[in-house]
Amino acid sequence: MSTTIPSRPWWRHPAFWVAVFALVTTFAFLGLRGIWDPDEGRYTNVALNMVDSGDWLIPRRSYEVEHWTKPPLTYWAIAASISALGSSALAARLPSAFAHLLCVLLVGRMARRLAPGNGVRASLVYAAMLFPFGAAQMITTDYLLASMEALALWGYVEARFGSARPRAWLVVMWVGFALAFLTKGPPGLLPLLPVVLFELLTRDRERPTLFQPLGLLAFVAIAAPWYIAVTQKTPGLMGYFLGSEVVGRIATDEFKRHGEWYGWIAIYAPTLLIGTLPWSRTLWRWIRGLPARVRAWRGDRALRIAQSPWLLVALWVLVPLAVFCISRSRLPLYILPLWVPIALAITLQSAHDGRALPRWPAMMAWAAVMLALEVAAAHYPTHKDAREWARAIRDRTNEPIEEVLFVEDMARYGVHLHTGPHVQIEKLSIERVTNDARFNPEYDESLDGELAEHEPEQLWICKQEDSAKVFAHVRAAGYEPVVLGTPYQGRVFFRTVAAMRPPAAATPPAR
Repeated sequence: MSTTIPSRPWWRHPAFWVAVFALVTTFAFLGLRGIWDPDEGRYTNVALNMVDSGDWLIPRRSYEVEHWTKPPLTYWAIAASISALGSSALAARLPSAFAHLLCVLLVGRMARRLAPGNGVRASLVYAAMLFPFGAAQMITTDYLLASMEALALWGYVEARFGSARPRAWLVVMWVGFALAFLTKGPPGLLPLLPVVLFELLTRDRERPTLFQPLGLLAFVAIAAPWYIAVTQKTPGLMGYFLGSEVVGRIATDEFKRHGEWYGWIAIYAPTLLIGTLPWSRTLWRWIRGLPARVRAWRGDRALRIAQSPWLLVALWVLVPLAVFCISRSRLPLYILPLWVPIALAITLQSAHDGRALPRWPAMMAWAAVMLALEVAAAHYPTHKDAREWARAIRDRTNEPIEEVLFVEDMARYGVHLHTGPHVQIEKLSIERVTNDARFNPEYDESLDGELAEHEPEQLWICKQEDSAKVFAHVRAAGYEPVVLGTPYQGRVFFRTVAAMRPPAAATPPAR
């Protein structure tokens, strides 16, 4: 007589609770914090300009000045979200949140091939790590990049470790790389280096080549049209992309992003140590075992093939990390895509050690810690919060605003989202703007040039210490500054009106 083992109810399956964990930690307080400048504000502002103008081809930081630091996929995703859900911090952050969930899913799918039976564990590992969780609450190109690279490597893992239709999965790989290329340009192809190296180390003539014609055709069809269109409209743009945005960031400290010889230690070591919590100890065990594995792999092709999941994950972590360390432009978010292979490395090590999944009360307590950190960040007092800047503007004027002009100060682009549609944010220079920097100039226009236009419904903002000099320029142009309320964050808010009499001596507001 045979007996049937009853299956567990769906609500008791570990996969269900991993999904709950990921959904709650990702979405619970996604819109609680206002847009933080400069990065969140800049990406959101460009997307809003696409929505306002209807031009989704050319990224613009204002109607007059184009913005070419990144390809358009992130802007398109934010613009689509805002178009569907309205202008809010929640809508602007949704692309990053969904990219996070996609990584959670794809890590689990890859682990099913690389460490059979550990897909749920891998998804939990990724969802619970601090750095990916924190990045999911931010507006950044790096999360869309991480998810598209994960899509590409999922296609490769299925082609290499799956059992059917490897050529079709290699097309998926090239689609992922095409979308990564549309997100951040050539750096989106960085994971292709460890894949090629892995192929060389485990060469098998029976495997289909990576460079499938259909896959390459898909890559070109997806990635190329936007680049062709914008470079035809903007001569010299391709040279800027390759020179300043790729070579400049790798080989020079042009962008002042920790280019010192020790910068890679100062930035990436603490990011890896803290960002992999609560699994840092397991990752350390994986790292400690690497030298012995590398020695064993050297010269032993059969062992490399037998331990190919470990080899692929090791290459996927170490090769891009080496490139990031050599590059002289270093920020924590640059290595966000590495958390996918890091989660796989932790999963492989946990399975090797015979460790069970953490108990759910412990994971719920950790989720509470994660959410508490998110709430604390939302209430952290900072001058970067564009929602507070928008509130300060509303407190000082009830008149319509079409332009917010920052004179010799950081442009608070996030104000665009929090003040309403069609509001332009510009950064002005007191000195004459020569526009020597053809692409992405520091200033949109000069103060005198903007005064000459004297467009209606403008709001001006400058530092208190610069107010005497700024007011002198305003009066010399035949206008009178009208200060609005008290200074905010050391800044003076004012409008300009046509002067009715010879200007008197400038009297800046009291400090």
